[in-house]
Amino acid sequence: MIHGLLWLPLLLAFLLLTSLGWLERRRQNLFRDWAKGAELAKLDGSGAARLKEGVLTWATFEAGSFREQGSFEVTKLEMVELMALTSGEAPLTDESQGRCRLRLVGGGKEIDVQFSDAERARSWMNQLMSRSRCDL
Repeated sequence: MIHGLLWLPLLLAFLLLTSLGWLERRRQNLFRDWAKGAELAKLDGSGAARLKEGVLTWATFEAGSFREQGSFEVTKLEMVELMALTSGEAPLTDESQGRCRLRLVGGGKEIDVQFSDAERARSWMNQLMSRSRCDL
């Protein structure tokens, strides 16, 4: 009886990890369907984003589906800034890593898209600016 009680926490931990893995796989499969046909796509801890037919759309994963938070036409893009996530209007330095946001400015709108990784955000920033120049 005591041996069985010692293994019970391990069994519960295994069941928890298995269910979390199943949920993550489901989220990734839903993302693949959502991002199908996109020129650029990302999925990270802060949400998902895709560039499809000149429109950048971002979403969060809620209740088993992606809920779109907003969109921005790349042809109207005038400027992209890499900003710190929590420190107000402070731009992110080149050495900085971690969570950040891209500020998209153009067409009279200013919109922030969150990223979990600054390197990926820098890559997206360069690709978005090159796409906006190509579309003009």
